[in-house]
Amino acid sequence: MSEHLPTVTAKVMVRVLLRCGFVELRQKGSHRIFRKGTRRVIVPMHSGNLKPGTLKAILEASGLTIEELRQHL
Repeated sequence: MSEHLPTVTAKVMVRVLLRCGFVELRQKGSHRIFRKGTRRVIVPMHSGNLKPGTLKAILEASGLTIEELRQHL
């Protein structure tokens, strides 16, 4: 059975990434760019919740699992 994605805003996702050791490199327009080692993650800073596909892409890029995301919420 696959796990359901939690509902997360961009601000909350940024907080999770910072707690996981990512460092903000820069912001270009409404997108904030983070790095940890060789991993680069881009978070769109739009209002409302992140769409499921966007959240999946952020999790893949960061190497985080859904369970790790839930632990840091």
